[in-house]
Amino acid sequence: MKKIAKAKIDDLFKAISEKEVLYLPVDDAQGQAAFIPWKEGLKMSGDLNTVRSAKDLFFPQVESLVNFKMDGKKLEIIDAKRENDPFVIFGVRPCDAKSFEILDKVFYYSEPVDSFYIARRDKSTVVVLACNEPEETCFCQAFGIDQAEAAGGDVSAWEDGENFYFKAVTEKGEALLEGLPLEDAEDGAADDIKKAAKAVMEKLPLRDLDLSKFGAGKTQELFDDPAWAKLSESCLGCGTCTFVCPTCQCFDIKDFDGGKQIRRFRCWDSCMYSDFTQMSAGQPRPTQKERFRQRFMHKLVYYPDMHEGMFSCVGCGRCLRKCPIHMNIVKVIKTIGEEK
Repeated sequence: MKKIAKAKIDDLFKAISEKEVLYLPVDDAQGQAAFIPWKEGLKMSGDLNTVRSAKDLFFPQVESLVNFKMDGKKLEIIDAKRENDPFVIFGVRPCDAKSFEILDKVFYYSEPVDSFYIARRDKSTVVVLACNEPEETCFCQAFGIDQAEAAGGDVSAWEDGENFYFKAVTEKGEALLEGLPLEDAEDGAADDIKKAAKAVMEKLPLRDLDLSKFGAGKTQELFDDPAWAKLSESCLGCGTCTFVCPTCQCFDIKDFDGGKQIRRFRCWDSCMYSDFTQMSAGQPRPTQKERFRQRFMHKLVYYPDMHEGMFSCVGCGRCLRKCPIHMNIVKVIKTIGEEK
């Protein structure tokens, strides 16, 4: 295990940035944290609860796929894929680190694989920082995530009032820590930090959220539940929950005609939108109830059906904090779970 004094953390960031591009949570003008490239003068946010997760660095909100250049009847196809430089993501929360595993099952390991996602994923080194002060909206423990262990990345990290502690857990993690301005620390140096973090988690109101009524094989039982109609009545279909979610994967592919050149790109989409997957024959889910049900059934039933029982939610709490009408996955779980 390695350590560095918190007062010297900028020296560490500088050393990392000299090796690879470094992303870390930084507060914007509104005081909201987002992952941006580090440069001298930037300070890491004290709030690890970024508005959006680090998913953006693997699966950007908008990215070019291919360009077409027109010259009369001549068509030139231009590859838009760029060679990705190695980069480090510092300060990923344990719940967000778990979300990468969920995305990997879709983009990395399922055929056809997503070469754009893989190119970024392979070039990344992820430093997971344990969550010492989870918010009341957090419920990662319900999905088996231990926020104090800082698992799921290449380097596990912890912080206390004086130091940051680091432990490499993969070969990429070992390569990152090698040559950095770090001191040796005892293997159990972070044990007290873990105990304190777990004590905080024990007091959170949603830590015992019951998921026993959901999971693989529950489609027939839950699909026609009358509670979906009542739950969906207040939903605005704004899609906010899908855009802040670290595990949502829906996207659309569009063409932009600039005259002599056409840009084909993909952008995030939302199953909550009325025109999602709309074709000439119409929308396969024409009502808000059907779209609402699709989102939560995918998180809690369909994804577990396809991926060995794994839920497609990590309990980060972003949808609880951002939904304008306070309709979220916790209310769905409690409402439907309590009536079963």
